[in-house]
Amino acid sequence: MIDKIAASVAEALADVRDGATVLIGGFGTAGIPGELIDGLIAQGARELTVVNNNAGNGDRGLAALLAAGRVRKIICSFPRQADSQVFDGLYRAGRIELELVPQGNLAERLRAAGAGIGAFFTPTGFGTELAKNPDGSPKETRRINGRDHVLEYPIHGDVALIRAERGDRWGNLSYRMAARNFGPVMAMAARCTVASVHEVVALGQLDPEAIVTPGIFVHRVVRVPRVATAAGGLRSAA
Repeated sequence: MIDKIAASVAEALADVRDGATVLIGGFGTAGIPGELIDGLIAQGARELTVVNNNAGNGDRGLAALLAAGRVRKIICSFPRQADSQVFDGLYRAGRIELELVPQGNLAERLRAAGAGIGAFFTPTGFGTELAKNPDGSPKETRRINGRDHVLEYPIHGDVALIRAERGDRWGNLSYRMAARNFGPVMAMAARCTVASVHEVVALGQLDPEAIVTPGIFVHRVVRVPRVATAAGGLRSAA
């Protein structure tokens, strides 16, 4: 019987190794799998390469992972915001590497990994510093239909940590509104996908039309509670 439900966050993350590339869903604070990030901090893996749209907000979630000194390199589109002080301090001190990737390229590089695409050409970044490799060498370019393009390669993950709304024991997932963001493409791009959900439902309870990430791309599902806020709303326990 297929049952991908993990008993705890600790169990779901027990085998994340040092030096792993970890894809973390979320757009700013929307859809950030806070409980899974906290679990990764507790698990202790180090020298991680993290892929996320941002580089952490405030002092929780991804920012806490950075502050714990567990991240060697971050690949993202928007490393700096008004509350990105943790990343700012680490970067200025030379304690973290940054690979800046335009947001559309980031999504497509992840999608390419999941789709088995070896590389692709895009006009985004041509003629800028982003048309260079991390080592400073120029990326391959090509003129296609009269427009210059840059060759980009997929981003494969060892682990993806994503947050969904509902899931079943086969790993089928549905999301809540903007929390969906990078979750689906990251799930496809990783060797092992761990999803937190607020509700585990029986097989057949998820409308097939509402299943965004099929269970074939998900390896572990862990339920996390939702708690009430002072304003009367609901949020993740993290």
